Amino acid sequence: QLVESGGGSVQAGGSLRLSCAGTGIHLSSAFCVGWFRQVPGKEREGVAFTDGMPNYATAVKGRFSIYKNNGANTLYLEMNNLRPEDSGMYYCAAVEASQWFGCSARRSFDYWGQGTQVTVS
Repeated sequence: QLVESGGGSVQAGGSLRLSCAGTGIHLSSAFCVGWFRQVPGKEREGVAFTDGMPNYATAVKGRFSIYKNNGANTLYLEMNNLRPEDSGMYYCAAVEASQWFGCSARRSFDYWGQGTQVTVS
């Protein structure tokens, strides 16, 4: 129900834009949506989230931007000034928005994409 694309290999300092298309669910403001990343041997890490108000992991603040195109039912992650430590498998995720629980990596997400690989050298 979530399909990522846009990963690839870039040199440090480069940029990539990841996309996450919703099928069967509408990524409206009724959803908290976000991006995680994971490298082998490490725990999954929350990168950026939004339910209308974006928030970012400290490591990516100022370099990454999360936004939605509601008409295209697509979530994006614009990644600039990439570093080797940004490499990993990136996953998009969604869960119903909640004013009580906020929108962050602490939520238990119901919908996940298959992942797209980002490699920065």
